[in-house]
Amino acid sequence: MPQFPMTDGRRAILAQIPDYAVTISDAGKKITVSINDQVVTETSRALLIQETRHKDVYYLPREDVHLSLFEPTDHSTYCPFKGSASYFSYGDLENLVWSYEDPYPEVSALKGYLSFYTDRVEIKVKGD
Repeated sequence: MPQFPMTDGRRAILAQIPDYAVTISDAGKKITVSINDQVVTETSRALLIQETRHKDVYYLPREDVHLSLFEPTDHSTYCPFKGSASYFSYGDLENLVWSYEDPYPEVSALKGYLSFYTDRVEIKVKGD
């Protein structure tokens, strides 16, 4: 049995937008994320997520993020394409980072990766 069985609710949502796509690829670039001039991650192992009706997003390996600087929150969101997202705060910057702890099988590559709200951090990309 799959980890996430296709429920009637999820099936109905997916049927409404059959052309929706989530594409995951190796970013092939060095990504540095800073918050208030403090580097919180630097990695060359990021994933690039391209999703219908969304801006491209980088997801960074958990082990490359200084997680001791972040606190998990009770906030969560649901995406019918990726699953349930958990959030982390950095000081008074609440729910700044999210992660799909148990993503749907179609996007299982997201497991173990985090992403940041780009309007709340500084992201430098080398290799453009």
